[in-house]
Amino acid sequence: MKLILRILFFVSFVSFSQVGGESVYNFLNVPTSARQAALGGKVITLLDDVNQPLWNPATINIDLENQLAVNYLNYLTDIGYASVSYAYLVNRNFGVVQGGLTYANYGEFIEADETGIETGTFKAYDLALSIGYAYQVPFSNFSIGVNAKLINSVIQDYSSFGIATDLGIVYENDHQPYVFSLAIRNIGYQITTFDGEQEKVPLEILFGASYRLKNVPVRWYVTLDNLQKWNVAKPNPSNSFTDINGTVIEEEINFLDNTMRHFVVGAEFFPESLFNLRLGYNFRRAKELKLADARTFAGFSAGFGLQMRRVKLNYAFTKYHPAENTSTFSLQIDLSGR
Repeated sequence: MKLILRILFFVSFVSFSQVGGESVYNFLNVPTSARQAALGGKVITLLDDVNQPLWNPATINIDLENQLAVNYLNYLTDIGYASVSYAYLVNRNFGVVQGGLTYANYGEFIEADETGIETGTFKAYDLALSIGYAYQVPFSNFSIGVNAKLINSVIQDYSSFGIATDLGIVYENDHQPYVFSLAIRNIGYQITTFDGEQEKVPLEILFGASYRLKNVPVRWYVTLDNLQKWNVAKPNPSNSFTDINGTVIEEEINFLDNTMRHFVVGAEFFPESLFNLRLGYNFRRAKELKLADARTFAGFSAGFGLQMRRVKLNYAFTKYHPAENTSTFSLQIDLSGR
Protein backbone atom coordinates (compact mmCIF):
# COMPACT_ATOMS: atom_id res chain seq x y z
CA MET A 1 0.00 0.00 0.00
CA LYS A 2 2.85 2.43 0.83
CA LEU A 3 4.35 1.70 -2.59
CA ILE A 4 1.09 2.55 -4.37
CA LEU A 5 0.59 5.76 -2.37
CA ARG A 6 4.10 6.95 -3.22
CA ILE A 7 3.48 6.32 -6.92
CA LEU A 8 0.15 8.19 -6.83
CA PHE A 9 1.83 11.14 -5.07
CA PHE A 10 4.54 11.25 -7.73
CA VAL A 11 1.94 11.10 -10.52
CA SER A 12 0.12 14.08 -9.00
CA PHE A 13 3.36 16.04 -8.67
CA VAL A 14 4.58 15.61 -12.25
CA SER A 15 1.06 16.20 -13.61
CA PHE A 16 0.71 19.51 -11.79
CA SER A 17 4.14 20.73 -12.79
CA GLN A 18 4.03 19.94 -16.50
CA VAL A 19 0.49 20.51 -17.79
CA GLY A 20 0.15 22.52 -20.97
CA GLY A 21 2.60 24.24 -23.29
CA GLU A 22 4.37 23.17 -26.46
CA SER A 23 6.92 20.38 -26.43
CA VAL A 24 9.90 19.09 -28.32
CA TYR A 25 10.88 15.47 -29.23
CA ASN A 26 7.28 14.50 -30.05
CA PHE A 27 8.54 11.55 -32.08
CA LEU A 28 8.83 9.74 -28.74
CA ASN A 29 5.04 9.39 -28.68
CA VAL A 30 4.70 7.67 -32.05
CA PRO A 31 3.75 3.96 -31.73
CA THR A 32 6.90 1.85 -31.89
CA SER A 33 5.51 -1.43 -33.21
CA ALA A 34 2.84 -2.80 -35.55
CA ARG A 35 1.07 -4.60 -32.73
CA GLN A 36 0.77 -1.45 -30.67
CA ALA A 37 -0.33 0.59 -33.68
CA ALA A 38 -3.04 -1.93 -34.63
CA LEU A 39 -4.49 -1.83 -31.10
CA GLY A 40 -5.00 1.94 -31.21
CA GLY A 41 -1.45 3.19 -30.67
CA LYS A 42 -1.35 3.62 -26.87
CA VAL A 43 -1.50 0.12 -25.33
CA ILE A 44 0.88 -0.41 -22.36
CA THR A 45 0.00 -3.93 -21.14
CA LEU A 46 1.73 -6.19 -23.70
CA LEU A 47 3.89 -8.57 -21.66
CA ASP A 48 5.09 -10.74 -24.57
CA ASP A 49 6.30 -8.01 -26.94
CA VAL A 50 9.92 -6.83 -26.68
CA ASN A 51 8.87 -3.48 -28.19
CA GLN A 52 6.49 -2.67 -25.34
CA PRO A 53 9.21 -1.63 -22.83
CA LEU A 54 9.97 1.38 -25.04
CA TRP A 55 6.62 2.70 -23.81
CA ASN A 56 6.34 0.93 -20.45
CA PRO A 57 9.52 -0.41 -18.83
CA ALA A 58 7.52 -2.34 -16.20
CA THR A 59 6.66 -4.89 -18.91
CA ILE A 60 10.27 -6.11 -19.04
CA ASN A 61 10.28 -9.74 -17.90
CA ILE A 62 12.31 -12.91 -18.26
CA ASP A 63 10.12 -14.23 -21.10
CA LEU A 64 11.56 -11.48 -23.31
CA GLU A 65 15.10 -12.87 -22.93
CA ASN A 66 17.04 -12.75 -26.20
CA GLN A 67 14.12 -11.34 -28.17
CA LEU A 68 14.95 -8.95 -31.01
CA ALA A 69 12.47 -6.73 -32.85
CA VAL A 70 12.90 -4.47 -35.87
CA ASN A 71 10.13 -2.05 -36.81
CA TYR A 72 9.47 0.33 -39.69
CA LEU A 73 6.67 2.86 -40.04
CA ASN A 74 5.86 4.74 -43.23
CA TYR A 75 4.52 7.71 -41.31
CA LEU A 76 2.61 10.83 -42.36
CA THR A 77 3.99 12.84 -45.32
CA ASP A 78 6.47 10.03 -46.05
CA ILE A 79 8.39 10.40 -42.82
CA GLY A 80 10.48 7.28 -42.20
CA TYR A 81 10.26 5.97 -38.66
CA ALA A 82 12.28 2.97 -37.45
CA SER A 83 13.04 1.32 -34.13
CA VAL A 84 14.98 -1.64 -32.78
CA SER A 85 14.46 -3.42 -29.45
CA TYR A 86 16.41 -6.16 -27.72
CA ALA A 87 16.18 -7.84 -24.30
CA TYR A 88 19.21 -9.40 -22.59
CA LEU A 89 19.29 -11.65 -19.53
CA VAL A 90 22.14 -10.47 -17.29
CA ASN A 91 21.70 -13.38 -14.87
CA ARG A 92 18.87 -15.12 -13.04
CA ASN A 93 19.30 -12.99 -9.93
CA PHE A 94 19.49 -9.59 -11.61
CA GLY A 95 17.05 -10.26 -14.43
CA VAL A 96 16.58 -8.77 -17.88
CA VAL A 97 17.56 -5.39 -19.32
CA GLN A 98 16.06 -4.02 -22.50
CA GLY A 99 17.66 -1.64 -24.96
CA GLY A 100 16.14 0.28 -27.80
CA LEU A 101 16.87 2.72 -30.59
CA THR A 102 14.26 4.97 -32.20
CA TYR A 103 14.96 6.98 -35.36
CA ALA A 104 12.78 9.38 -37.35
CA ASN A 105 13.99 10.63 -40.74
CA TYR A 106 12.07 13.65 -42.04
CA GLY A 107 13.74 13.62 -45.44
CA GLU A 108 15.41 16.32 -47.48
CA PHE A 109 14.18 19.92 -47.58
CA ILE A 110 14.88 22.79 -49.97
CA GLU A 111 16.84 25.62 -48.39
CA ALA A 112 16.09 29.18 -49.54
CA ASP A 113 17.06 32.70 -48.52
CA GLU A 114 14.65 35.49 -47.50
CA THR A 115 13.97 36.36 -51.16
CA GLY A 116 12.95 32.81 -52.04
CA ILE A 117 16.10 31.92 -53.97
CA GLU A 118 17.08 28.29 -53.43
CA THR A 119 20.49 27.91 -51.83
CA GLY A 120 20.67 24.16 -51.34
CA THR A 121 19.08 21.39 -49.32
CA PHE A 122 19.13 20.23 -45.72
CA LYS A 123 17.99 17.25 -43.69
CA ALA A 124 16.27 16.71 -40.35
CA TYR A 125 16.10 13.71 -38.04
CA ASP A 126 15.41 12.61 -34.47
CA LEU A 127 17.20 9.87 -32.55
CA ALA A 128 16.70 8.30 -29.13
CA LEU A 129 18.65 5.59 -27.31
CA SER A 130 17.12 3.88 -24.29
CA ILE A 131 17.90 1.24 -21.71
CA GLY A 132 15.36 -0.16 -19.27
CA TYR A 133 15.03 -2.47 -16.30
CA ALA A 134 12.10 -3.86 -14.30
CA TYR A 135 12.02 -5.20 -10.74
CA GLN A 136 9.57 -7.81 -9.55
CA VAL A 137 8.36 -6.72 -6.11
CA PRO A 138 8.86 -9.74 -3.76
CA PHE A 139 5.77 -11.62 -2.62
CA SER A 140 3.49 -9.58 -4.86
CA ASN A 141 2.09 -9.41 -8.39
CA PHE A 142 3.64 -5.99 -9.05
CA SER A 143 6.57 -5.09 -11.28
CA ILE A 144 8.18 -1.67 -11.37
CA GLY A 145 10.29 -0.48 -14.29
CA VAL A 146 12.38 2.46 -15.43
CA ASN A 147 13.82 3.61 -18.77
CA ALA A 148 16.67 6.08 -19.29
CA LYS A 149 16.77 7.86 -22.65
CA LEU A 150 19.28 10.00 -24.52
CA ILE A 151 17.65 12.15 -27.21
CA ASN A 152 19.15 14.00 -30.17
CA SER A 153 17.31 16.14 -32.72
CA VAL A 154 18.87 17.78 -35.79
CA ILE A 155 17.40 20.34 -38.21
CA GLN A 156 19.88 21.65 -40.78
CA ASP A 157 22.81 23.04 -38.75
CA TYR A 158 20.77 23.27 -35.55
CA SER A 159 20.64 20.50 -32.99
CA SER A 160 19.22 19.77 -29.58
CA PHE A 161 20.12 17.21 -26.94
CA GLY A 162 17.92 15.99 -24.12
CA ILE A 163 17.43 13.30 -21.51
CA ALA A 164 14.28 11.60 -20.31
CA THR A 165 13.06 8.72 -18.22
CA ASP A 166 9.96 6.52 -18.20
CA LEU A 167 8.46 4.95 -15.09
CA GLY A 168 5.96 2.12 -15.03
CA ILE A 169 4.15 -0.29 -12.77
CA VAL A 170 2.33 -3.47 -13.82
CA TYR A 171 -0.05 -5.71 -11.90
CA GLU A 172 -0.25 -9.22 -13.38
CA ASN A 173 -1.45 -12.48 -11.84
CA ASP A 174 -0.91 -15.71 -13.76
CA HIS A 175 -4.20 -17.03 -12.40
CA GLN A 176 -6.27 -14.01 -13.43
CA PRO A 177 -7.34 -12.90 -16.94
CA TYR A 178 -6.54 -9.22 -16.47
CA VAL A 179 -3.48 -6.95 -16.41
CA PHE A 180 -3.33 -3.37 -15.11
CA SER A 181 -0.58 -0.84 -15.68
CA LEU A 182 0.37 2.78 -15.09
CA ALA A 183 3.12 4.51 -17.07
CA ILE A 184 4.66 7.97 -16.75
CA ARG A 185 6.55 8.68 -19.96
CA ASN A 186 9.13 11.26 -20.96
CA ILE A 187 9.97 12.89 -17.66
CA GLY A 188 12.88 14.86 -19.00
CA TYR A 189 14.83 17.97 -19.79
CA GLN A 190 16.16 19.66 -22.91
CA ILE A 191 19.84 20.14 -22.13
CA THR A 192 20.81 22.02 -25.30
CA THR A 193 18.25 23.96 -27.34
CA PHE A 194 17.91 24.74 -31.05
CA ASP A 195 17.98 28.53 -30.69
CA GLY A 196 18.23 29.31 -27.00
CA GLU A 197 14.52 28.86 -26.25
CA GLN A 198 13.82 26.12 -23.70
CA GLU A 199 11.08 23.65 -24.70
CA LYS A 200 9.30 20.99 -22.68
CA VAL A 201 9.76 17.27 -23.19
CA PRO A 202 6.37 15.64 -24.03
CA LEU A 203 5.36 14.21 -20.66
CA GLU A 204 2.46 11.76 -20.78
CA ILE A 205 0.72 9.68 -18.12
CA LEU A 206 -1.24 6.60 -19.17
CA PHE A 207 -3.33 3.97 -17.42
CA GLY A 208 -3.99 0.70 -19.22
CA ALA A 209 -5.81 -2.56 -18.70
CA SER A 210 -6.33 -5.75 -20.66
CA TYR A 211 -8.78 -8.61 -20.17
CA ARG A 212 -8.74 -12.10 -21.70
CA LEU A 213 -12.25 -13.48 -22.18
CA LYS A 214 -12.72 -16.95 -20.71
CA ASN A 215 -14.56 -18.85 -23.45
CA VAL A 216 -13.90 -16.59 -26.43
CA PRO A 217 -10.44 -16.17 -28.05
CA VAL A 218 -10.34 -12.40 -27.58
CA ARG A 219 -8.26 -10.10 -25.41
CA TRP A 220 -9.58 -6.58 -24.85
CA TYR A 221 -7.36 -3.55 -24.27
CA VAL A 222 -8.27 -0.11 -22.95
CA THR A 223 -5.94 2.82 -22.31
CA LEU A 224 -6.58 6.24 -20.80
CA ASP A 225 -3.95 8.60 -22.17
CA ASN A 226 -2.80 12.14 -21.39
CA LEU A 227 -3.93 11.92 -17.77
CA GLN A 228 -1.55 14.76 -16.90
CA LYS A 229 -3.90 17.15 -18.73
CA TRP A 230 -7.65 16.79 -18.41
CA ASN A 231 -8.76 19.18 -21.17
CA VAL A 232 -7.18 17.64 -24.29
CA ALA A 233 -9.96 18.37 -26.80
CA LYS A 234 -9.24 20.58 -29.81
CA PRO A 235 -12.10 21.91 -31.99
CA ASN A 236 -12.31 20.25 -35.40
CA PRO A 237 -12.34 22.98 -38.10
CA SER A 238 -14.69 20.90 -40.28
CA ASN A 239 -17.35 21.17 -37.54
CA SER A 240 -17.27 24.98 -37.40
CA PHE A 241 -19.82 27.22 -39.13
CA THR A 242 -20.34 30.87 -39.97
CA ASP A 243 -23.30 32.72 -38.48
CA ILE A 244 -25.35 35.44 -40.18
CA ASN A 245 -22.90 38.09 -38.98
CA GLY A 246 -19.96 36.35 -40.63
CA THR A 247 -18.48 35.14 -37.36
CA VAL A 248 -16.89 31.69 -37.39
CA ILE A 249 -18.33 29.57 -34.58
CA GLU A 250 -16.19 26.68 -33.39
CA GLU A 251 -17.73 23.43 -32.21
CA GLU A 252 -18.56 23.19 -28.53
CA ILE A 253 -16.90 20.33 -26.68
CA ASN A 254 -18.75 19.12 -23.60
CA PHE A 255 -17.51 17.19 -20.57
CA LEU A 256 -18.38 13.74 -21.96
CA ASP A 257 -16.80 14.46 -25.32
CA ASN A 258 -13.56 15.56 -23.68
CA THR A 259 -13.60 12.51 -21.40
CA MET A 260 -13.94 10.09 -24.30
CA ARG A 261 -10.95 11.64 -26.03
CA HIS A 262 -8.75 10.13 -23.33
CA PHE A 263 -9.83 6.59 -24.33
CA VAL A 264 -8.10 4.21 -26.73
CA VAL A 265 -9.52 0.70 -27.14
CA GLY A 266 -8.35 -2.42 -28.93
CA ALA A 267 -9.13 -6.09 -29.41
CA GLU A 268 -6.85 -9.00 -30.27
CA PHE A 269 -8.52 -12.08 -31.74
CA PHE A 270 -6.91 -15.52 -31.27
CA PRO A 271 -4.14 -14.00 -29.09
CA GLU A 272 -2.46 -17.35 -28.33
CA SER A 273 -2.66 -18.69 -31.90
CA LEU A 274 -0.04 -18.65 -34.64
CA PHE A 275 -2.22 -16.17 -36.53
CA ASN A 276 -4.13 -13.34 -34.86
CA LEU A 277 -6.14 -10.31 -35.91
CA ARG A 278 -6.22 -6.90 -34.22
CA LEU A 279 -8.50 -3.89 -34.22
CA GLY A 280 -8.17 -0.52 -32.50
CA TYR A 281 -9.97 2.78 -32.11
CA ASN A 282 -8.52 6.08 -30.92
CA PHE A 283 -11.38 8.39 -29.88
CA ARG A 284 -9.38 11.61 -29.89
CA ARG A 285 -7.87 10.94 -33.30
CA ALA A 286 -11.32 10.12 -34.68
CA LYS A 287 -12.93 13.30 -33.34
CA GLU A 288 -10.20 15.71 -34.38
CA LEU A 289 -9.41 14.32 -37.85
CA LYS A 290 -12.83 13.36 -39.20
CA LEU A 291 -14.64 15.40 -41.86
CA ALA A 292 -18.15 16.65 -41.18
CA ASP A 293 -19.69 15.58 -44.50
CA ALA A 294 -17.77 12.39 -45.23
CA ARG A 295 -17.10 9.02 -43.64
CA THR A 296 -13.34 8.93 -43.19
CA PHE A 297 -12.84 6.10 -40.66
CA ALA A 298 -10.32 8.33 -38.88
CA GLY A 299 -9.25 6.77 -35.59
CA PHE A 300 -9.56 3.17 -36.74
CA SER A 301 -6.61 0.80 -36.98
CA ALA A 302 -6.25 -2.86 -37.87
CA GLY A 303 -3.54 -5.46 -38.27
CA PHE A 304 -2.43 -9.03 -37.95
CA GLY A 305 0.34 -11.20 -36.53
CA LEU A 306 1.81 -14.34 -38.06
CA GLN A 307 4.08 -16.66 -36.05
CA MET A 308 6.59 -18.77 -38.04
CA ARG A 309 8.69 -20.84 -35.64
CA ARG A 310 11.02 -18.31 -33.99
CA VAL A 311 9.95 -15.39 -36.16
CA LYS A 312 6.79 -13.32 -35.85
CA LEU A 313 5.64 -10.86 -38.49
CA ASN A 314 3.25 -8.08 -37.46
CA TYR A 315 1.52 -5.53 -39.66
CA ALA A 316 -0.74 -2.55 -38.88
CA PHE A 317 -2.80 -0.17 -40.99
CA THR A 318 -3.82 3.10 -39.33
CA LYS A 319 -6.34 5.59 -40.66
CA TYR A 320 -5.64 9.22 -39.82
CA HIS A 321 -7.38 11.19 -42.56
CA PRO A 322 -8.75 10.64 -46.10
CA ALA A 323 -5.39 11.82 -47.43
CA GLU A 324 -3.16 10.04 -44.90
CA ASN A 325 -2.83 6.39 -43.93
CA THR A 326 0.15 4.69 -42.32
CA SER A 327 1.55 1.18 -42.50
CA THR A 328 3.73 -0.32 -39.78
CA PHE A 329 5.84 -3.47 -40.19
CA SER A 330 7.44 -5.36 -37.32
CA LEU A 331 9.65 -8.43 -37.24
CA GLN A 332 10.23 -10.10 -33.87
CA ILE A 333 12.87 -12.85 -33.67
CA ASP A 334 13.52 -15.28 -30.84
CA LEU A 335 17.31 -15.65 -30.69
CA SER A 336 17.26 -17.93 -27.65
CA GLY A 337 16.66 -21.08 -29.67
CA ARG A 338 13.72 -22.13 -27.52
